[in-house]
Amino acid sequence: MTTTSDAPRPRYPSQPGTGQQGTEGRSWRAHDHLAGHPDSGLPSTTARTRIKICGLTREEDVDAAVAAGADAIGFVMYAPSPRAVSPERAAQLARRLPPFVSPVLLFVNEATATVQAISALVPGCVLQFHGDESPQECMAGAASPSRAYLRAARIPLGDGAAQFDLVKYANDHSHAQAILLDAHVEGYGGSGKAFNWSLLPPSVSSHLVLSGGLTPANVTDGILQVRPRCKTLAVDVSSGVEADGPDGKPVKGIKDAEKIQRFVAAVRAADAQLAKNLHDLLSAT
Repeated sequence: MTTTSDAPRPRYPSQPGTGQQGTEGRSWRAHDHLAGHPDSGLPSTTARTRIKICGLTREEDVDAAVAAGADAIGFVMYAPSPRAVSPERAAQLARRLPPFVSPVLLFVNEATATVQAISALVPGCVLQFHGDESPQECMAGAASPSRAYLRAARIPLGDGAAQFDLVKYANDHSHAQAILLDAHVEGYGGSGKAFNWSLLPPSVSSHLVLSGGLTPANVTDGILQVRPRCKTLAVDVSSGVEADGPDGKPVKGIKDAEKIQRFVAAVRAADAQLAKNLHDLLSAT
């Protein structure tokens, strides 16, 4: 029996002089666009965008992120980072998390045995590989015991984003729970710089996490641009919710509770806009 998803979609005559399908045909394409990845169907667009707050070092910041509605809290296990914490400190902070808020441990080019030893200290953790790890190294680090992991893709700034083969990268790292998109800068993330979201491929058969330069001011636009291109979307913020120092620059590793609240509110505004767009489209067809 042919299901609705298997049934061929109707074709309609082109509009004169445009070479495009008629109104009904365009509505099918709009349905696909609003639904996210074309194979995923309409419901994916109405799924809630998950939120990760990364680079936390203090109890009060963990509590503020949880109170604001974060779904995951990131702890940096990369010693050169100014946001790094020790494995013992990460375990201590993670114990403050309530059920269904996940601790995420960020590693950069760490030895497999070290990844496994550190992750054993934080029950229920998700791993994030943010360096130059191969697919095999990621799978080995997450293998004993089996843990979910994210794989960071470092997207070039400027027009270079168009040259990054995200589809191939996602296929190469198909065992990752999601591909995390970050700006390719000197070092490994946390720069506060955003890449050009509009240059990402129109369709990626993966769950994505948008990161790199997100703030309360731009995250709504980022979600609206990237969400239609993938299965589901989450967002990850670090510098964009950090407290300002006396010089007006963010203090790395110290978060601002009010900025976290505004960031979460902006994410929810994007979700509401996507749901409204879909409702309006369905009402008009």
